[in-house]
Amino acid sequence: MAKRQIKLGAFIPTTSQHVAGWRHPESRPQDHLNIDYAIELVQTAERGLFDAYFLADGLSVRWSSAVEGEKGLGDKGVGFEPVTLFAALSTVTKHIGFIATASTTYEDPYILARKFASLDHISKGRAAWNVVTTASADTAKNFNLQQHPEPKERYERADEFIELSHKLWDSWEDDTFHYNKETGQFFDARKQHQPEHHGKYYHVEGALNVSRPPQGYPVIVQAGQSEDGRELAGKYAEVIFTAQQNLADAQAFYRDVKNRVLKYGRHADDLKIMPGVSIFVAKTEQEAQEKYDFLNSLIHPEVGLSLLSALAGGINLSKFDLDAPFPKIEDTDINFSSRQQMMIDIARKHNFSIRQLYQYIASARGHWTLIGTPEQVVDQLQEWFENEAADGFNVLPPTTPAGLNDFVNLIVPELQRRGLFRTAYEGSTLRENLGLKRPENQYVLKNQQSQAS
Repeated sequence: MAKRQIKLGAFIPTTSQHVAGWRHPESRPQDHLNIDYAIELVQTAERGLFDAYFLADGLSVRWSSAVEGEKGLGDKGVGFEPVTLFAALSTVTKHIGFIATASTTYEDPYILARKFASLDHISKGRAAWNVVTTASADTAKNFNLQQHPEPKERYERADEFIELSHKLWDSWEDDTFHYNKETGQFFDARKQHQPEHHGKYYHVEGALNVSRPPQGYPVIVQAGQSEDGRELAGKYAEVIFTAQQNLADAQAFYRDVKNRVLKYGRHADDLKIMPGVSIFVAKTEQEAQEKYDFLNSLIHPEVGLSLLSALAGGINLSKFDLDAPFPKIEDTDINFSSRQQMMIDIARKHNFSIRQLYQYIASARGHWTLIGTPEQVVDQLQEWFENEAADGFNVLPPTTPAGLNDFVNLIVPELQRRGLFRTAYEGSTLRENLGLKRPENQYVLKNQQSQAS
């Protein structure tokens, strides 16, 4: 049996991950819609043997406060549509996978299944779908809706959406198409299947007009940490992008979600748990700390407050002294979400002021942040990996291209030296590189089961 190794995703917005990363002297925010710059980044990630390039996405311009919008402060998620970008990037790469974010609340199952099947064919089996239900209520206004659906409805819709997408991707069996010029038979009609789906939210009759993806299904990725999010991950997800700050919390999350996978008749290895991590690395610890401090010094206070407000569910912190002890907002009647509570816990643990808290989370929006030499950083990654806290990590370079280059040039060699990471890609598809099995066509399985009975 091959030795278990760390899996890596590269979470690389072209304007940088850190809230002030675009202000770094080496960053190139003016190139965020320049395809040549995107090619440069993805080829660097492939040189570093990353499993996948992960791109977040939203369906609205995200202003956290009126002041921020009026003054034009910060990057507000303006950029490429991910599937379109990845179709282009797949033609200049050979191995790295592509995780594109798409919403089950605001997209249509047939269209989404069609574009992800197309991406999987174009990339020769390297596509993945990051399933989101869309948290931003502002999005409703862009889709002819007066009100954003409540979380329960959004997750119910997501469950049915994924089920229907599986049916659509299975519309054609793998060996349906014959292309027989002598007989004139293009395909075997017996191996084409109509979904005939009639559920609570969706009614779809016809087969997908794209043949079955090379991977069977694009890899299903999910990022929810709520109860509903964990349950959806246990049922469907093959990779989960999560946020934890310490080993104990990461281990608890790992055990919980892996147990949910088993509940649905799946194997624990069918799901790879990959916490997010932002890394400031240099040859000396002092130099790494200087990189961190310099980037934090570039944060505009109003952007820092807006970031906290967005992550803390709209809680207004502007009325408090930025440098006083963090206020006791947990004493209010607010019913805090898991992400809001995480913000409060971080502030309490480190005795942070508001300014110190937004500086702490600015690099990775509440994900784990590591500062140090390659050896110090990899020590901590290895501890999580070897103690049932992670199967790998989604790396959030604080700046691009500098932070990504640092990881590839300094961290990857140390991981390889310890035998924790590949020295060459194992396969040609994302599933093969992640160690995930290719799903069987559900209609073929039903026929086999009926014949056996």
